[in-house]
Amino acid sequence: MAPFFGHLGYRVVVPAMRGYAPSSLATSGDYHVSALADDANQLHEFLEGDERAVLVGHDWGAFATYVATNREPARWHRAIAMAVPPLAVVARSFARYEQLHASWYMFFFQSPLAENVVAFDDLAFLHELWRAWSPQYDPSNEFAPLREALTSPENLHAALGYYRSMFAPRNIDTRLVNLPSVPTLYLHGSLDGCFLASSLTDVLESLAPHSKFTLVENAGHFVHLEEPDVVHQVIEDFLSA
Repeated sequence: MAPFFGHLGYRVVVPAMRGYAPSSLATSGDYHVSALADDANQLHEFLEGDERAVLVGHDWGAFATYVATNREPARWHRAIAMAVPPLAVVARSFARYEQLHASWYMFFFQSPLAENVVAFDDLAFLHELWRAWSPQYDPSNEFAPLREALTSPENLHAALGYYRSMFAPRNIDTRLVNLPSVPTLYLHGSLDGCFLASSLTDVLESLAPHSKFTLVENAGHFVHLEEPDVVHQVIEDFLSA
């Protein structure tokens, strides 16, 4: 998506999130969403961004986007999130069997068995998981960068740490589900096998005023890769409004 935003006139920065090579491992061992959000806000500070900045995130990046804009809204003009809805929507969805069934991998990743299973056969587990999340899309072209990002056992352990920090009692922070104040565009694929479209209840009620929600037909979890023309047009309309 970087060329698209560059075409719109933005200076584009695409960081690798903590723990994913070439970014470093967290010296604190902290991979909670709060730390991811702080990274985004600190990067804005380091790059001397201003109030015109737009924060864009997919999946874990979406999680980080909600929390970062909630904590320091003055830094961000708009936010764009994809594939993981607002945190209050996620919390409600975990009361539904259908969504918990789709989210089984989150609980598997809590097990020490996960490291060996995920690493086996050149990350074949993750390839099949991605195929299930986007049933009409072949993610093979995106897999080489993923293998590089999880190049070592330490990187893989860090990636699993994102999930393992989710349910740790010491990390529960009720502020994470507060209503953000930055207008946000949320995009979701109708065929997403990771977070089900049927679980998307009251999305706009969990976002700031002037936000927008678009369900993209015939797209799965990687909505921005599967339907780029649709996604780009919706984003351009949102940012120019």
